[in-house]
Order: sequence, then structure tokens, then C-alpha cells
Amino acid sequence: MDMTSPLARIDIHTHILPSSLSANAQKYLELRPHAEGDPRLDMFHNGKFFRTIEPNCFDINVRLREMDENKTDMQVLSTIPVLFNYSSKDAEGVLAISRELNDHIASICRQHPTRFIGLGTVPLQAPELAINELRRCVNELGLKGVQIGTHVNQWNLDCAELDQFWYEVEKLDACVFVHPWDMPKGERFDDYWMPWLCGMPFETTSAICSILMGGVLEKYPKLRLAFAHGGGSFPFTVGRIDHGHECRPDLCAYKNSKLPSSYIGRFCVDSLVHDSRALKYLVETMNEDCIMLGSDCPFPLGENRDVAVEFLKRTIFHPGKTKCEEQKREASEKYEERCEPSVNKLTGSRYCPDIKTWGAFKNYEVGSGLGR
Repeated sequence: MDMTSPLARIDIHTHILPSSLSANAQKYLELRPHAEGDPRLDMFHNGKFFRTIEPNCFDINVRLREMDENKTDMQVLSTIPVLFNYSSKDAEGVLAISRELNDHIASICRQHPTRFIGLGTVPLQAPELAINELRRCVNELGLKGVQIGTHVNQWNLDCAELDQFWYEVEKLDACVFVHPWDMPKGERFDDYWMPWLCGMPFETTSAICSILMGGVLEKYPKLRLAFAHGGGSFPFTVGRIDHGHECRPDLCAYKNSKLPSSYIGRFCVDSLVHDSRALKYLVETMNEDCIMLGSDCPFPLGENRDVAVEFLKRTIFHPGKTKCEEQKREASEKYEERCEPSVNKLTGSRYCPDIKTWGAFKNYEVGSGLGR
């Protein structure tokens, strides 16, 4: 990593798999050769074809070469969300595959400590098992946190069943990256790739609303959270969400009376919105310090990293750009006391210390590629 770079690039949203899986893991996801002489692999989930993956999804040498070509200094690695397996009733089996995947990611990070940071996965349908694996990820494997889904079967992320998990996350000072999964499917959702194009933004938005309206950040104010895909629809519908919170408090404010928008600045989103106009609005709305470079490498719905980086350089680091001070003033008093803005040594951009730490994952003073 070039520590002297004015814009060191850490991509927080990337996925990776082993090139082969154990017999237990193959119960959940099979990897089959695509064709003779073809390095690609076919993924089968529950016996059905899911997708074909390129070598950059499982061959670390290919990944490193592409990172060098794209001038990406570091990637944060996480598994693919289909392997959350929260719906499985065999929680011990899911724990076993989680450990397998976590061990794989940790081994890559040990081999290439200046290029990769790891997030684990845990069987959240069994919170006690999830907590134990979270501890192992952080304390034994050296991973910086976990990636979780936007819900756990019928539990939203504010459900009481997950309270002890959040308590342990905060205690360990672990990072949590929330990625949509288990989108609405079937019947009218079968056409036009709707679960991925429409369902994913909804899932992320519902997760953010559950965290905020459910008072999770009031119970656990030091949580370091980031949400995929630019926060889904939340940044673009936050006015509607606030209005609903005010006009129907019986439905929206019965757990937490604080406006959802007052939490802007207390969690992060990635930059993956596929459109320069949307990205500009995202920066203006969500607080530039809390947006991180995310590409969804290596999958088809990922984004060209250079497009995002170059636009953000023009948008965030433009000398005449003013910060969203009004949004910062609306943050809770606790957050303002805890996060007095400082100045990033490399970029000259202000950041809030605990948000900066999410992107740098505690070991690096460089930025994520976006203004912190």
C-alpha cells in the first residue's frame, strides 16, 4: 500500500470464495467445473444453478493482479450472502461452514496483510453460536468484524433475540457490514431480475429503518455499522421516512422517538449506486465522512471502481465544497461528544474518529478511498 498517496483506496465491499468446499459446505453450495479447460466454476444452491463465477472470485493471484491493474490498495473480503444460510435449521452445520469460510478469509489476510482485511460470517439464527464465532473471528483469527444479512428469517435487526449479539459486537469494537439477502422472490418478482434490482435496495432500507427506529443505536451507541449499495433507498426516501415517523408515531416511533435522519453521520454506506447523479446526492445527504468506496467485486452488479473514485475525488475533495453542517448538528448529543471531527493526515478531509476507524479497520491511518 502506498502510504504517501493522497487517496489510498480501500474497497470495503468485495466478496470471495475458496476454490473448493468441504463435503459439509457442499450441502449448502456446490462448486462445479464450468467446462473442460475453462477455469470458471458453476455455483449450485440447493441443487439449482445459481451463477457462473470467474477465477477472480476464488483465485487470489487473479484478484491481486486485478487490484494492481485497478490501483486498488486494499480490499475488505467477505463471503457471498447466499452462504449466510440463516434459513437452515441445522445451526451447527451452518456454524461449521461459517468457520470454514472464516478460516479461508483469515488465511488470505495473513498471507497478504497489506492488501486484504477480513470480515467473517456467523450463524445468526442461533445467536449464542453466532456470538461465540464472532469472538473467534476477532480474538483468534484477527478479522475486523462480520458481514451480516439485512434480516434473519422473521427477525428484523432490532429484534430482542439479537440484543446479545449487538452487545458483543459493541464490546469487541467489531465492524459490521450489512448486506441485503433473501429478497422477495416468486410470482411477480420472477421477471426482470427484480429481487436484485428492486429487492436489494428495499432490504437495505428496511435494515437501516429497523436499526434506527428500533433504537439499536440508542442501546449500543458505539456500534460501527456500514450498509451496502449506498444504503439502498434510505438516502433517497429519508424525507418520507421522517415524515411517517412524525405523522404516525404510533406505528413508527413507539420504540424510539428520535427522527431517523438524526442518525445520519452515525453509520456508513458504500458508494455503490451506479450513477454519478445518485452518488452526488448521496454525498450531499449522507455526510461525506461516512461514505466508503465499495465495488461489489467480482460480481456482475458491481461497479467500475475508477468511475466512483474519480467522481468522488471531484465531489468530495473539491476546494469550494461545503460540508453538510446542518446534518452534523442534527446528530445526537452523545455522538457529537464522542466524535469531535478531526483532520485526516493524508487527505486533509475531516472525519469522525470512530467512523474513520471503521474504514481503516483500526490498523491503518489511510482512508477508505472516500473522505473520512
